Amino acid sequence: MTQNNAAPFKAVLEATHIDIAIKKKTIIHDLSLAIPEGKITAIIGPNGCGKSTTLKAIARILPCAKGSISFLGKDIHSLSHREFARCLAILTQSPVAPTDLTVQDLVEMGRFPHRSFLGRGDKDDAQHVAWALEQTNMTSMSHRLHTLSGGERQRAWIAMALAQRPQVLLLDEPTTYLDICHQLEVMQLLDKLNKELGLTVVMVIHDLNHAIQYADYVAVIKAGRLVVSGEPKEIVTSKLLADVFRVQADEFACSNGLPALVPITVCR
Repeated sequence: MTQNNAAPFKAVLEATHIDIAIKKKTIIHDLSLAIPEGKITAIIGPNGCGKSTTLKAIARILPCAKGSISFLGKDIHSLSHREFARCLAILTQSPVAPTDLTVQDLVEMGRFPHRSFLGRGDKDDAQHVAWALEQTNMTSMSHRLHTLSGGERQRAWIAMALAQRPQVLLLDEPTTYLDICHQLEVMQLLDKLNKELGLTVVMVIHDLNHAIQYADYVAVIKAGRLVVSGEPKEIVTSKLLADVFRVQADEFACSNGLPALVPITVCR
């Protein structure tokens, strides 16, 4: 399988020949990836391949040892922390909030990049917070947080990110530890935010069928290198599972016309 370097779209984020090292060990090798603006992109690959590392580099959490990453043509490190936070929000795996925090408090924290150095919010802060709660259907739950279900809590964190009013939302395994119903609720929410608001969504995800059903674009990483990228229905196939995940799978057609994969056995 070969890497597809063509990018017939406007890229909102673009990594160019990046290496990323952690504790002097190179995790990502010479990776180039363009993220289409206004679309949902899924980053997939085996455990330990560098998916989350790539996402953290895009979010400026991890530095690149080589290469560069740009946002709408500008090097991400040329932007101040506040400027960058107004453009891009990230939800890491299993975020934890203080026990005395409510959903309202959490979402208000998303307005931090828009506040003055004295901590004062702008006159529209309350309006943006209310909007974010409404978009995620969390308004009626704004007075609590730690009594929420896992799916509700994830929606609260997404509301906090939305309150930043970013152009790009990055998520690291947003459905981890959720049951199938709450997984679908989160995926449908992300789909709604993308379609109704034009929000660019980039997510690391393990469920390949979710990638097929909800993503417009997919990037496959194996052993720290980009294997291939393109439309999910063309990329995520039984051959990909065999080549990248060492799994034999059967392919089926869903009622919506998109394919689905059912893993059968490990390839030897």
